[in-house]
Formats: sequence, C-alpha cells, structure tokens
Amino acid sequence: MFQSGRCIRELLERNPIKTSAPCRIDSGGTWDIKALALPLEGVVPVTVNLAIDLRTYVTLLPYKSGWIKISSETFDSQEAYPFAEAPFNSQFGLFFAIVSFFKFHGLEIAIRSTSPIKAGLGGSSTAAVAAIKALSLVTDLLYENEIDEGHILHLAYHLEDAVNLGMCGPQDQGAAVYGGVNKWVWSYSREGRPFDRESILDEDGQREISKRLLVAYSGRRHLSARINRLWVEQFLGGKTRSDWIELNRIVDRFALRIRERKWKEGAEELRNEVAIRKEMTPEAFTPIITRLIQESERVGCGARFAGAGGGGTVWALGEIDDIQELREIWAQILKGTRKGGILKCAVDPRGVREEG
Repeated sequence: MFQSGRCIRELLERNPIKTSAPCRIDSGGTWDIKALALPLEGVVPVTVNLAIDLRTYVTLLPYKSGWIKISSETFDSQEAYPFAEAPFNSQFGLFFAIVSFFKFHGLEIAIRSTSPIKAGLGGSSTAAVAAIKALSLVTDLLYENEIDEGHILHLAYHLEDAVNLGMCGPQDQGAAVYGGVNKWVWSYSREGRPFDRESILDEDGQREISKRLLVAYSGRRHLSARINRLWVEQFLGGKTRSDWIELNRIVDRFALRIRERKWKEGAEELRNEVAIRKEMTPEAFTPIITRLIQESERVGCGARFAGAGGGGTVWALGEIDDIQELREIWAQILKGTRKGGILKCAVDPRGVREEG
C-alpha cells in the first residue's frame, strides 16, 4: 500500500483544493524547542506569538499518476519525483514528507506566500500547516475523516522536527493553526498535547495592538538554523542557562502586559528581551537590524527580530504616535537597502482555513 499510495489526480481534476494560513511575529522563541523546554520545565517555559495577515496559500492541483510535484511561486522553483523516491532532505523535503505521510500521489502542491522569502516569519511551518489542512480535506472527501486543528498542529510540528533533525519547536505551527495573539506554555513531559495555549487578546484587543505594531523586512534573508543551533548548543553546555531563565521571566511579563493592554510596558519588556539576546548572541544582530532596533528604542518603542534573527524581519510595539514616528524613520533607513521595506500587515484573528 505504501509503495503505491492512492492516486488523487481525478479527484483534484474535479475539485482543486486551496487553503491558507497566517505567518507570525514572536517573543521568547527558542523556548519552544524541546532541548530547552523539557529539562527546565520547572521554570514554566513560555513563548508569545502574534499571527499576522501575511498569509501563505497552498493549492492542490492534479499531476501525473505515481508522481508528486511541489512548486513555489515565491521561490520560483519546483521539484517532482515518483512517489516512492521523493526525498525528504531537498528544498521541498518537508512537503514530500507530508504527502508521503498521507500516501497520496498524482498531485502538485503549489505554494504562494505573501511574506518575503526567509524573513523569519515562520514561512515553512505556515506552508506545512496549510498543506496538511489541504490534504486533510482530501481525506474528508475520500473517507469522511477530516483532521482537526489539534492534529494538524501535531503533524505539522513532528514532521518538520523530523526532517530538521530535532531542531524545531511548535510555536510557528501553532500561530498558523489558531491565528490571533497567544501565550504558549510548553510541557513536553506531559503525555499527549505538549502545550497550553492562552489567547491573550480578543478580536477587539487584536485590532488595538495592530495600531501599535510596525513590521519591516530588513532586506536580508535570515539564518535561523545556524543561530538556533548556536543557542541550543550554548544552553546544553550550561553557558547561558541563567540568561535563558531570565529571558523566560521577561516573556511571561510581556504576555501579562499585552493581556492588560499596557502597550508601553510591553514595549519595555521587548527591550529587556533584546538586551539579553544581544549579550548571548551578537551574531543574531546584523547592522541594519541593530540600527532599526536602536531607533525604535530612541522614540520609546520596543523592537526585536522575528524568529532567530541574523537578517529577516524586525517588529516593533509602542504607542500609536511613537509607532507613527518610527514608521517614517524605518522607511527612510530601509530605502538604503535593496529589498527592505515596511510590511503592511495586522494581527490575523483567523488560523488555517479552506479558501473558497
């Protein structure tokens, strides 16, 4: 059965399927990685993320029987392999692994992202969530067995963690599945679901914080794998453990400030987090990211890179007038970059969904 799989070409000829999921900005990232969160579960590891309406779209299209094709409009590239020979370590290896899990062939997964390439916004995880949602709709059409949100998150995380040799956490997939603004508590020792999710802003609060956010692409692709590995290795070696514990306290306070809608105090906690990360890992701060963060602090906001830094996206939080002043400053700075610029976006209250 595995070697042959099931051809869904005819089904997709009758019924192409399209889904989408939101990217995210975050605070406290890396604490969702098992290497940190499990040994120190006693400190109650937390992260916070905000889904943003830069969505990634996945369309399932018919392709030749026995084959799987993955294409990306964003990367302007594609790969196609026979079902039983699809690699899990190529550029699109994660998506071949996902299709292999579902045992389907005769399809193309076409990916289109509205966020910049390798911007630190959780793009690959977002695309994986959208792909699993799309394939779960196929299982519903074939077997009346659609996968629920919790199982989508479970599969998306474990499949990505597997092909990345254990260096992933689930917070990116979590934002893509549920949307909104969430605090996550990571509890890997618990059987079943390894997290508790708390929605810390309702839709009115999400609209309020959106007025106080500024998100910008630095013009340089991020290097998250190298920096994440460095953070984990330093932590495992005992060199930075106390720093990570203090950072966790800061992120917990940040979640509280956001829940209370104390935006200025939340910005201060972002500044506190960035100060620790800069001391631990100066490699995560490129010259342009450093300048953007410094300017945010000068006008009374707080800012941090999204994901693991080393390029990619920077986001800021502050009062409305301060954010407006910062917008003009950042726009001027980013004019000097080749591809950088302000990203027009807001908090997205919706997680993964089928597109009509």
